[in-house]
Amino acid sequence: MSQTSNRTEPEYAIEIDGLSKVYESSNKQAPKHALKDVSLKIKRGSFFGLLGPNGAGKSTLINILAGLVNKTAGAARIWGHDIGTEMRAARRSIGVVPQELNIDPFFTPRELLDLQAGLFGVPKAERQTDEVLAAVGLADKADAYTRSLSGGMRRRLLVGKAMVHRPPVLVLDEPSAGVDVDLRRQLWTHVREMNEQGITVLLTTHYLEEAEAMCDEIAIINHGRIIACEPTGTMLQRLDAKQMTVSLSAPVKEIPDVLDHYSPQLDAPDCLTVSFAPSKTPAREVLRDIEASGLSVRDFSTEDSDLEDIFIRLTHGDDDDGA
Repeated sequence: MSQTSNRTEPEYAIEIDGLSKVYESSNKQAPKHALKDVSLKIKRGSFFGLLGPNGAGKSTLINILAGLVNKTAGAARIWGHDIGTEMRAARRSIGVVPQELNIDPFFTPRELLDLQAGLFGVPKAERQTDEVLAAVGLADKADAYTRSLSGGMRRRLLVGKAMVHRPPVLVLDEPSAGVDVDLRRQLWTHVREMNEQGITVLLTTHYLEEAEAMCDEIAIINHGRIIACEPTGTMLQRLDAKQMTVSLSAPVKEIPDVLDHYSPQLDAPDCLTVSFAPSKTPAREVLRDIEASGLSVRDFSTEDSDLEDIFIRLTHGDDDDGA
C-alpha cells in the first residue's frame, strides 16, 4: 500500500536537522521552547519509537512534520521532500494517526475512507478503499455505521484513514492510549504487517514495553531535546544491571554487612534481593558471596533491566525548563 513514484526511494524516510520551535510569549508568560535543536534520521522501512514524558516535545515534532505547526528553525524532510519548500509532496508522503478518535459516527468506514482520499486529491479511479479496509481488518464492516464499531475497530479505522493516500510513512501518536490489552494486540498485529510490507512507522508511546517489543530504534526526548537515539538492542545493553531474588532456607532479621555493595533489600524474612553488574560480577559469584556471608540459599531467580530503567535513568535529574 505504500506510495509509488518514479523518484528513487530515499535512504531515510524522515530526516530532521536542527529543528527548533519557540512558542511566543502570551498572557505575560515567557516564550516556550518546545523543541531545541532536534536532529534525527529515521531509516526507510524501520519501526522507530519516540519516547518522552508529557510535555517533552513529541506532539510538537509530529505536528511540524504533518504541517500543522510552523517550525522556528532547522529543516525536515519526509521521503526526501523538504517540509517547507516541497510542502505538498511532504504531506502526501506521511499519514498521521492521532490520539483522539476523530471519526464521524454517522458515516460508514467505506464512506470515511473515500472522503479522506478525496481530501488528499486521490482521483476516484485510483482510490483503493477496499484494499485499505482489508489491510486494517475491516472489510466485513465496510458498510456498518462507525458508531457500531468496537474501540479496537475504530483505532484500526484511524490507521486506515491515515493510509488512504498510500503514504510511505505512517506516524502513530499514542495510538493505544486508553485501549485495553486485547485491542492493543489487534492494533499492533495490523501495524506490524504494514511495516513488514515496507511502510516506515514512527511511534510515540508511553507504554515502554510496547516500544521495546515493536521498535528497531528508539529516541528519547526530554524538555525538547533528544537525549538518546540508538537501536533498541544497543540501548538495552547500555544499562549493565541485573537483579537477583534469593529465597533463603531460613528467615533472617538482618542482612550481613559484607553484602552492602550489592544494595541488598530484605523483601521478607526469607527473601533477599540484590543488584549487580553482570559484566563485572557473574551470578555465581554473587551466590557464592551470599552463602559466604552465612546465609543459606534455597532458590534464586534473576531479572534483566528493561527500557523503563533506561528511560528513568536518562530523564531523571534533568533540570532544564520544561517543554
